[in-house]
Amino acid sequence: MSSDASLSAKADSVMISLEKAKTATSARFIGQPDVVGLALGAILSGGHALLVGVPGLGKTRLVETLGAVMGLATNRVQFTPDLMPADILGSEVLETGSKGSRQFKFIQGPIFCQLLMADEINRASPRTQSALLQAMEEKQVSIAGQTRVLSPPFHVLATQNPIEQEGTYPLPEAQLDRFLVQIQVGYPDRSTEKDILIATTGVLQGEAVKVFDTDTLIDAQTLIRRMPVGETVVNFILELVRALRPEDETSSDEVRSTIAWGPGTRAAQGLMLMCRANALLAGRLSPSIGDVLKVSGPVLMHRMSLRFSARAQGVSLEQIISETANILDDKGVAA
Repeated sequence: MSSDASLSAKADSVMISLEKAKTATSARFIGQPDVVGLALGAILSGGHALLVGVPGLGKTRLVETLGAVMGLATNRVQFTPDLMPADILGSEVLETGSKGSRQFKFIQGPIFCQLLMADEINRASPRTQSALLQAMEEKQVSIAGQTRVLSPPFHVLATQNPIEQEGTYPLPEAQLDRFLVQIQVGYPDRSTEKDILIATTGVLQGEAVKVFDTDTLIDAQTLIRRMPVGETVVNFILELVRALRPEDETSSDEVRSTIAWGPGTRAAQGLMLMCRANALLAGRLSPSIGDVLKVSGPVLMHRMSLRFSARAQGVSLEQIISETANILDDKGVAA
């Protein structure tokens, strides 16, 4: 069997499993298919996701469901102002043996899992939030002078309340950049909210059905990286990321006047992975510029910053990204 035929056969199998995963997830997290798709895309891409929304919209329920559906060993940490880094990473304790001997023993923290649910991550201090930096980027942690590798796959799905709410801290820029996507979880529409009320206030509630396991998920993540990306799509990603940097010669006057700093190279890497994942979730083996347009906001929004004057005028990063991407698409700069 040729390499292309093998890739196509593997993709067909993964697509069938992804349809089952979307159905199983939507049975417990009703409505908002774009939110489910972005979260699944982040896991398929081997990355981390930050879910932002007011309390009570089902963010925690979605993460719990995804852990079960994707067959991941899940731990949950409720972030609070008094949470310490050792509460996440673990620590060494002095243990006394039966014969009186003493030695240090490492007690693993909840980060030693496959899916870490960081619930209300912005309620902890920046010092505690930064305890995740090495784990999210390198898939390992350094504790007491020793490096400990986390078992693959490793993902962080964090929930965050809007920063305007009391008792929250802004996430450091370096940590925000570690998240592959930032997913905005908004209010459901009236029809969806009615379905939620009926489905979740009765005696019986839907159970999460396991679709993937560790091996099949790793195979799917490998497939994402093997998917071909056309030269046109690659060029479009490059042009978009560079056009959103105010110091770049290709950026518009609007970008230069509103953006303080733009996305880095990791953002371009994230776009490459997420547009592949979005294509696979849609049943296609080759991503298009349409896939880039769909995921550009969630991938780039948290990796940029507005100038103070732009924030005062009510300018939104999502609007700037969308307008810039559409202008580039209309010009056909990737051709």
